[in-house]
Amino acid sequence: MPETLTASELAGLPPKVRAVLAAQAELIEARAEQIAAHEQKAAAAEKKAAAAEESAAAIADEIGEIKALNARLEYLVKELRRALYGKKSERLDPDQLDLLLEDLETAVAKAEEESEARSRGCTAREPSRRNIGRLPDHLERIERVIEPESLECPCGCGEMVRIGEDRTERLDCVPAQLRVIVTVRPKYACRTCEAGVTQVPAPAHLIEGGLPTEALIAQVLVSKYGDHLPLYRQAQIFARSGVLLDRSTLAGWSGAAGYHLSPLTRRLAEILKTSGHLFMDETRCPVLDPGRGMTKSGYLWALARDERGWGGTGPPGVVYFYADGRGGKHAEAFLNGFTGTLQVDAYAGYKRLARKGRPEGALVLANCWAHARRKLVEIKKSSNSPIADEGLKQIAALYAIEAEIRGLDPEARRLVRQARTAPLVAAFGDWLKQKRARISAKSRLGEHLTYIANCWGGLQVFLSDGHVEMDSNPVENRIRPLALGRKNHLFAGHDEGAHAWACTASLIETCKLNGVEPLGYLTKTLEAIAQGHPMSRLDELLPGPFACAS
Repeated sequence: MPETLTASELAGLPPKVRAVLAAQAELIEARAEQIAAHEQKAAAAEKKAAAAEESAAAIADEIGEIKALNARLEYLVKELRRALYGKKSERLDPDQLDLLLEDLETAVAKAEEESEARSRGCTAREPSRRNIGRLPDHLERIERVIEPESLECPCGCGEMVRIGEDRTERLDCVPAQLRVIVTVRPKYACRTCEAGVTQVPAPAHLIEGGLPTEALIAQVLVSKYGDHLPLYRQAQIFARSGVLLDRSTLAGWSGAAGYHLSPLTRRLAEILKTSGHLFMDETRCPVLDPGRGMTKSGYLWALARDERGWGGTGPPGVVYFYADGRGGKHAEAFLNGFTGTLQVDAYAGYKRLARKGRPEGALVLANCWAHARRKLVEIKKSSNSPIADEGLKQIAALYAIEAEIRGLDPEARRLVRQARTAPLVAAFGDWLKQKRARISAKSRLGEHLTYIANCWGGLQVFLSDGHVEMDSNPVENRIRPLALGRKNHLFAGHDEGAHAWACTASLIETCKLNGVEPLGYLTKTLEAIAQGHPMSRLDELLPGPFACAS
């Protein structure tokens, strides 16, 4: 290592040497500064590289998450397509489809929230896309005013004054709360005589000496027959609140309420049967058969009125009946006293209602175009038949006209149908004859075309009567709740239980049709019955518009 010159040695050197050494020292110092700068740049570059690696890893993780989320969404969309357009064996029913849609919407909302969370703070936040809806006015409003910590003006001018406010509303939920109603009836007696003791009589209850209030009984009924929640699940919910109620106890309450409500259902059926146009349909109701240790097939029949399509004044309603079979004799018994037009599907059991020997006279049976269309849809989806496609286009033209005249008075509907719809129906009839002549009746398409031909007379009834709808969808929509309840309950425990099911479900579904809140209606009705409401004023207890009309 070279020795460093001292100051005295440096002074003894010739001036030229000293100048050279000084220049070299400056070069060395500049070179050292350059090296230090390069080292700083290298360190910064290393930091940037490390940061880039971390960022790349984060981006890779984010990409992986996005790919996984996209795969999940693609899977859900695939399942949705299969449910809507797949083979019949793979297709979901409407209730299962609702569950799938809920899952899909939840996944999409999660993806949007994740994307927003990643971009939050990096870019300006876009206004949120919210489906706020409208919160009903009758809901309780609890205001929470948030005041600033100080109202002193920052410039020291004094206290600020209120010039306005911003208000936001959010929907909150208070869990259902069980409570005990304690009824105290004081006893009074005179101190100076023995005239006796005075005490207010005990108030009447629907179930004398029982635990439940009428409101609790109504809650159990709506949960079971309106929300399709079996009694054993309700018992589990009560147990979470520390109230142990056996399923058989809840069943006893439901049975007692059904007994008291049955006159209302019978009266509702009488009112519906005074109409000139009704809908009817039936669905299977498995009932436990203890003797065989298995279930037997009972049927719930729905009788509905819906005059909204032609501006009728009668409120919509539905009554369910239970029978241990599907024979037409049951429909005939339920419709005792009814005359007019009955809109049904092509089930052969209804044909006895149109016979001349019926005591009240033969009914006019109007068949359902939706069922005819459904037959062609099945063929199109299974074989992509061009013949089925031709038929579907013709039926679609009929429905397009119906959409235009919905809500008009019956005579206006009849005139439009005679002028515009009748020629299309006649053309469809000619097309049907031509195709049946060419296609084997034993083929799947031939069977479906024969189905349409067999109910051709009933399919033309709506052309000459503006009160009649093209299809029986109004009653089919009222059958769906029963099908959902059947899935949740699996089966009815007894024939009498099925009768009680039909009775209570009739009132609840009629409430829904008329915008009446079922829980409030049943609570007030059961309270009135407990207080001895006279049978002569039974109509006053019917759901909403029926009570007003009576």
